[in-house]
Amino acid sequence: MPVKVVGNRSEKKIGMTAISVMRPRTSRTDTAAMESSQRHYSSGADSLLVAVEANQRDAARRLDARHRVLMGQFLTPAPVAGFMAGLIEGGKPILRVLDPGAGAGSLSAALVAEMCRRPRRPERIVLTAYEIDPILIGHLRATLELCRVASGEAGMRFEGRIVEEDFLEAGARALAGDLFNPGDDERFDCAIMNPPYRKIRTESRERKLLRAIGLETSNLYAGFLGVTAKLLAPRGEMVAITPRSFCNGPYFEPFRRFFLRGMRFRRLHVFDARDRAFADDEVLQENIVFRAERVTELGLDVVVSSSRDTNDSRMRIRTIKHDDLARPGDRHAFIHIVPDGDGDPVRRRMTSLDAGLADLGLTVSTGRVVDFRAKHLLRAHPGRHTVPLIYPCHLRQGFVEWPKDQARKPNALALGPEADNLLVPAGHYVLVKRFSTKEEPRRIVAAVYDPARTPADRVAFENHLNYYHLHGAGLPKTVAKGLAAFLNSTLVDSYFRQFSGHTQVNATDLRSLRYPAWKKLVALGRRIGPRFPDQKDLDCLVEELVLGG
Repeated sequence: MPVKVVGNRSEKKIGMTAISVMRPRTSRTDTAAMESSQRHYSSGADSLLVAVEANQRDAARRLDARHRVLMGQFLTPAPVAGFMAGLIEGGKPILRVLDPGAGAGSLSAALVAEMCRRPRRPERIVLTAYEIDPILIGHLRATLELCRVASGEAGMRFEGRIVEEDFLEAGARALAGDLFNPGDDERFDCAIMNPPYRKIRTESRERKLLRAIGLETSNLYAGFLGVTAKLLAPRGEMVAITPRSFCNGPYFEPFRRFFLRGMRFRRLHVFDARDRAFADDEVLQENIVFRAERVTELGLDVVVSSSRDTNDSRMRIRTIKHDDLARPGDRHAFIHIVPDGDGDPVRRRMTSLDAGLADLGLTVSTGRVVDFRAKHLLRAHPGRHTVPLIYPCHLRQGFVEWPKDQARKPNALALGPEADNLLVPAGHYVLVKRFSTKEEPRRIVAAVYDPARTPADRVAFENHLNYYHLHGAGLPKTVAKGLAAFLNSTLVDSYFRQFSGHTQVNATDLRSLRYPAWKKLVALGRRIGPRFPDQKDLDCLVEELVLGG
C-alpha cells in the first residue's frame, strides 16, 4: 500500500510505489546465517535513524522559533526517540501505530527501526501520523518513505498515512462516532508520542473539543494523552514523553482521574537533569517517559527508573505495585514516582503521621495580592497609610524579614477600599513559597510571619506565597513555629519530591500532606528560638519530637 496524505479534502497518494515484500523463511536452522541476517537488519535500522536525524535537523533549521513556541513544538532528540521505541512491546503480526503530532517523524522512525532489529518482527506496520505544520509535513513524508524502505529490507510491509488535520479535532470526532473512514472502526495497538506543550484557555476551541469526550485539562499535552488513550484498542499501549507536571497539582487532577479510569502505567522513567532530554530546545521542565496500557486490572507491576539522560550508565530501577504509584482512594489522584527504595521509608513515615490539615482545624490559602492587578496600590516603602506587603524575597531563615530595602519588590500596600479584601488580620502565619529556584536545596521553603517583628494591625501576602491560617486569622505562636519547622524538614522535602517534578508548590499539594498532631507541633515550636536551627539540627528535632525516634 502506498503512503498517503489525508487532509480535510480527498485523499491524495504520495508519489511512492506500493511494494509487497515476502517475509524471510523461518525454517532456516543455520545459526550463523540467522545472525548475519539480523546484523543486516540492524544495519538497515541504523541507516534509517541516521538519515531521519539529519532530516529532523534540517526541519529544525527551517522552523520559526516563535512559531514553535506558539505551537508547543519540541522535536524529539534521536537518543530519546530510541529509548522510547525500545519500551514498546508490539508483539502482534499486524501492528497499528498512531503518532499524533508526528513532527518530522523521528518517533515513527525509531519505532520502525526498533521493530527491524527484533528477532520476531511484525508482518506489517500500519502507521497513522498526524501533523498540520506544512514545513514538517514535507520532512515527515520523507521519513515515512525511509521507513518503508527499511521495513521492506527487514521483511515487513509498511503502510504509512499522513493526516493533515488537527489531532484533537479528528480524535474527538472519531470518539463521537465519526471514525477516520466511513465504516472503519479502527483502533490502535500502540501509540508513540511527544505531544505539544502549550496552555489552553478555558473557552478555547481545544477545551471545548476535550470537554465533549469528558476531559477537562489546561494543557495541550494532557489533551493529546487523553484522546490517544481513548483511541487505543483493548490492551493497547502508549509510550510518551511529557513534562512531569501532570503527576500532581489541582490543574491536572481531572486529567489524572480521566486517564486512570482506563489506563495503567507499566513503565515510568524520570530524567533527573532538567536540561538534558531536550537540550537543543532549552526545555527546563523535568520530563518523564512512560508506557501505559489500556487495561483496568488491579495489582499490576510498574517498573520505575531514573537517570540524568539516555546515556547515563547509573540508571536506578525498581519494580513497584501500581497501587503504590497511584493510590486507590487518594482524593487528588497524585502519582508518586520513587525510582529507588530509599523513598519507601519516607513515604511510610509521612503517611503514618497523626493528622490531615482539616483535623488540625487549619487551612492553607494562596496570597491574595496579584501585583500586576494591584499595581496602583503598591508602594516601595512603608508609610503612614500602608500595610506590610510580604513577597517570597522577605522569607529568610525561617522568619519574615521586613522591610527589605535592597529588594526590587515593593514593601507595602496602600490602604483604601480596594485593598480591604486583600488583607488579613495581624497574627502568626506560616508562609510557603509557591515557587523555589533550582539552586535552592529544598522545594518547600517555609517561614513564620511574626507580628512582633512587623508591627501592623493587618498584612498582605503576595500571590507567590501560600499561607496557613486558622479560620482566616493567625495561629498560636508555638504552633506556627512548629509547623514551619516541620515543613522545612528533609522528611517533608523528600516526600514532596516523590509526586512533584517541578519547583511549584500548590496549596492543594500542601493540603494533601499528613501532619503531626497539634501537641507535637506545639512541642516542636517550643524548641524553636529567635533563629531557626541549621538543617541537621532541625531534622534531629523533627525525628525526636514528631517521629518519636
